[in-house]
Amino acid sequence: MIIVMKNGLQEETIQKVVERLRENGYQIHQSRGVEKVLLGAVGGEKSDYLKSALETMDGVEKVISILAPYKLASREFKQENTIIKVGNLSLGGEQIQVMAGPCAVESREQLLEIAAIVQENGVRILRGGAYKPRTSPYAFQGLEEKGLQYLAEAREKTGLYIVTEVMDTRKVELVAEYADILQIGARNMQNFPLLMEVAKHNKPVLLKRGLSSTIEEWIMAAEYIMLHGNHQVMLCERGIRSFDSTYSRNVLDLSAVPILKKLTHLPVIVDPSHGTGKWHLVAPLARAGVAVGADGLIIEIHNHPEKAVCDGPQCLKPQNFRNLLQEIKQIATVMGRTI
Repeated sequence: MIIVMKNGLQEETIQKVVERLRENGYQIHQSRGVEKVLLGAVGGEKSDYLKSALETMDGVEKVISILAPYKLASREFKQENTIIKVGNLSLGGEQIQVMAGPCAVESREQLLEIAAIVQENGVRILRGGAYKPRTSPYAFQGLEEKGLQYLAEAREKTGLYIVTEVMDTRKVELVAEYADILQIGARNMQNFPLLMEVAKHNKPVLLKRGLSSTIEEWIMAAEYIMLHGNHQVMLCERGIRSFDSTYSRNVLDLSAVPILKKLTHLPVIVDPSHGTGKWHLVAPLARAGVAVGADGLIIEIHNHPEKAVCDGPQCLKPQNFRNLLQEIKQIATVMGRTI
């Protein structure tokens, strides 16, 4: 439930309401605006009596029940958009952020060359996988900590922020030492111990949609992270499985963007590279992602896609990447936003 407090209250009055909620087993999440203080109460005993009792307490303006199964992520809990800070960048605001780089960190030379291309084009976030979840156990699994070190070096040389995937609860602390944004991949969207572990670290989390997950399951996964203390969650649409994989790798569900914008206050990112699996489809769907209201894009680029050890067919070459940035800047302007 949400308890809306009256204006101009002393802290003591607010804390009495907080204590009453805690006595009934609720976890309290406070949202302090310019005029209002909202108390989000999650968990605890549900009863009409408690709701009525709270409404009689000093300082309480009204009590609102949250009907959605997800509480902290819902628009009912927080009306305004969440803005996530990564250094001096904002995600979820007027500016659309692009995250670009190779699917996998393959070598120091490869990563530094691509990082320079990313920087030259005005993009501020570098993506690259040091740990790679692969369908085949014989496929390239990533450079692991050495890959993280190369990412850190690229950040030092270019000033780019780093987003990279964490796959294992035992590696969260290590990856968090290097990364600015922790990515939870599609295969781990419902790895609940991993979700709870990343919540312990004060790092923004990029939560990718599961391969066959519903929108509600996806938001509930975000709720796990938020309930355990980390509200810096971004939702990333990266395509879902369908019956026809002949012409595209997945079905990029762009309808999810406005749906999530209505249901939640969290930033929404679109990944057209994994969503299509084919480089010639990336640009059209990236443009569409901006048009339907995405707060960011993840674009895979590679200086030599034909030699990539992972997902080469979906990587843009540098010139195609430059062209795409010019196109989406024009669409962003029409939408009243910037890139």
